[in-house]
Amino acid sequence: MDGSYSTFKKGEGNTWLTTFVLRTFGKAQRYIFIDPQKIQNSKQWLIRHQRPDGLYESRGKLFNNRMKGGVSDGVTITAYITASLLELNTSVMVSTVYVVKNKLKGLSYLKRFVGDNRNTYTTALLAYTFSLAKDKATRDYLLKKLMGIGISEGSRLHWSQSASADDSDSLAVEISSYVLLAALTADSLTTADLGFANRIVSWLVKQQNAYGGFSSTQDTVVALQALSLYATKVFSSDGSSTVTVQSAADTHHFDVNQDNKLLYQEKQLQNVPAKYSIEAKGSACVSVQVCDCDNITIKSVQKDMLFRQTLRIKQIFSVKNLKPAVVKVYDYYQTSKFKLLSTYLYTFKSY
Repeated sequence: MDGSYSTFKKGEGNTWLTTFVLRTFGKAQRYIFIDPQKIQNSKQWLIRHQRPDGLYESRGKLFNNRMKGGVSDGVTITAYITASLLELNTSVMVSTVYVVKNKLKGLSYLKRFVGDNRNTYTTALLAYTFSLAKDKATRDYLLKKLMGIGISEGSRLHWSQSASADDSDSLAVEISSYVLLAALTADSLTTADLGFANRIVSWLVKQQNAYGGFSSTQDTVVALQALSLYATKVFSSDGSSTVTVQSAADTHHFDVNQDNKLLYQEKQLQNVPAKYSIEAKGSACVSVQVCDCDNITIKSVQKDMLFRQTLRIKQIFSVKNLKPAVVKVYDYYQTSKFKLLSTYLYTFKSY
């Protein structure tokens, strides 16, 4: 094993995937045992593919490049690797001087692109990377640029790769999460800093699906990391809150206190459709999410029914008592994009 990782253990190790695993292992080792040698080997594999100017070469292939989110070129892969190394605990079995040297080479390379703000994803990722590096001047410059192009919607704030991008777009979630991480990665935070962060959090939680995730692997990982960091910044060891959700005919109370603050609470709204109000009282910070899952599904089905599709299925094995079925064909990394196809008995043919 050379320390790299590839899809299905086939072919040359992939740079992004190796960094993703290294990043995951680095965070997990605080809670479970991770063989330090594996982390060391992955670090050394990445460093072996760093050029003298600090750029990390992109090696290997992924079965779907959308796993990488917005990481698409030399600048973003170098920023992603550098940020991952900065996040790691330097006490892991590798020479601290050796690691720091390569971090500095990566940061030196990235400094060349700080003034180029044409790509919002790159700017957001660089802001987080230089925040981790404690380069306050560069961090502040990049955050100022990002503040100027943020998309404000009342109390919510987010960023998108283009002005025409869909609010629920996976890349918008990832970009906004990196801005949140950059904003919260500082030695001290003011009330204004937390207010700015809260606007981003308000938008992010609105994008979560009913299961707590987002659209893809990468945007879910980065968004949950950002939301978790925010939770640590607003954490209070004291206080409690009560959230009341009510309509004219339906009322629910959620009590959040020091005994159940980590408990996920959920209740089904009985009087739907209806107009509900949400009121929170107390001194503890709570997050509330409303999911209209059934209506979303129904609307999608109704829309798809306008475009009748035919799916030809090749029967390999003989099966008795064949029955009609519904096949859901969807984009794995954007599950909101799907088609429901009805299959009938006559579609099952032998070829």
